[in-house]
Amino acid sequence: MFSLAFFSFIELSDPSKHRQYNQWHQLDHLPENLALEQVAWGQRWARNGELRNIGIALDPYTDIDYAAMYWFRGDPNTAVAQWEELGEETFQKGRGPLMPGVKRRLLAFFRPVEGQVASRIGVGPEVLPYRPNQGVYITLSQYQEPHGLATHERFRWESQELLPALVSLGGVAGAWTMTFERFQADRSLPFDSTGGVPFGGMRMRLIYLDGDPEITAKTIEQKVTDLNDHCEEEVKNSEQVLISGPMSSITPWEDW
Repeated sequence: MFSLAFFSFIELSDPSKHRQYNQWHQLDHLPENLALEQVAWGQRWARNGELRNIGIALDPYTDIDYAAMYWFRGDPNTAVAQWEELGEETFQKGRGPLMPGVKRRLLAFFRPVEGQVASRIGVGPEVLPYRPNQGVYITLSQYQEPHGLATHERFRWESQELLPALVSLGGVAGAWTMTFERFQADRSLPFDSTGGVPFGGMRMRLIYLDGDPEITAKTIEQKVTDLNDHCEEEVKNSEQVLISGPMSSITPWEDW
């Protein structure tokens, strides 16, 4: 069902701009994108309050305030072309996406790998993104040898051991993993990529939470640590986590 996913990580250098940015994204940008035929779904989350103190974040992701993602269906090239055309159209009308104080730390496309859901919920992984959530636990990792033997074993461990253990935790509804395809190159969105990352050189794990994000995040971290302890060092070291931690869902007007 899903052919591609897009992620953006946003940092606001001016704290006074949060309401303006949230209003634009929630009431203008997001609805217009969701109306596109090949945009299957989109949502954003906030890394705020005590959630900023959970997990890890390396430069340039240390001060991320928001994450947004879109799921695409059908031919990815057509979907992205329509999506970027809308972005250019709104730019020409002065309706964004450029805003004072907004720093885009990640703009990238990922290919869905697999989804798993908790046995207690009735929907499958293809429906999981549409299911209401209280937040997500996001992990972005990179790999020096994207198609190396140790990386391959790490992916097996994630698929067969880690994900089943995580979706069995209370407060976790399910999870998706995605592999890096490319950074976004959009003339209306200035973004300095972090370098020449090859296909598969990064991986996104998105855990959907229907429990309290702060409480559930701590159980997730403990489970990941416990399972990691049983990995061979070479397999464990094949992955470097760039940012990992919880974010909360955003309620319009209430969380601005």
